[in-house]
Amino acid sequence: MFTGLVEAIGQVRSIERLGEQARLSLQIPFAAELTMGESVAVNGCCLTVAALDPEGASFDLLSQTLAVTSLGDLRPGSIVNLERALRAGDRFGGHFVQGHIDATGQVLALHAQGQDHLLDVSLPPAIARLCIDKGSLCVDGISLTIAELSPHHARFWLTPHTFAVTHLPQLQTGARVNLEADLLAKHVAKLMEGFKAAPEA
Repeated sequence: MFTGLVEAIGQVRSIERLGEQARLSLQIPFAAELTMGESVAVNGCCLTVAALDPEGASFDLLSQTLAVTSLGDLRPGSIVNLERALRAGDRFGGHFVQGHIDATGQVLALHAQGQDHLLDVSLPPAIARLCIDKGSLCVDGISLTIAELSPHHARFWLTPHTFAVTHLPQLQTGARVNLEADLLAKHVAKLMEGFKAAPEA
């Protein structure tokens, strides 16, 4: 379980294709604190540490991970958002994030607006139906509040702090981003589907 509060940024050292899978190697500021098998959210996707060295870690990307996320778009030098799993007793400042990517969206706009930044992201229909105005959406591992919602995209206002401590300064218009809808919204939607499918008494 994660919070969507980015702990640090890392840099891609390599991404090696292995048939339908891949091995992702990252330079990580807190590499010395990691252990084998530990979970790390990389651009919002929960990955398992498969190898360690003094300056970084490597992760195995399954074919399903490559199909559902934007991690296959990464290249050596790419900057990524990192967050370790939430520890019991930690402050919970974001929202419930599992690190299970639902779909990808596209950056439609990202530009300065006074001291803040405006970010527009396209929403696939399966994600849009789970979003509400002023609700939460995890974008590349960042817990963001939806400021404005349309049928096909969401708008976010980014504080100077969020912009400075994440990969956002390197994000370009047109880039794919990982989206994870609010966990509670997904459960409610699933329950409602069950009620609609149930035969009338």
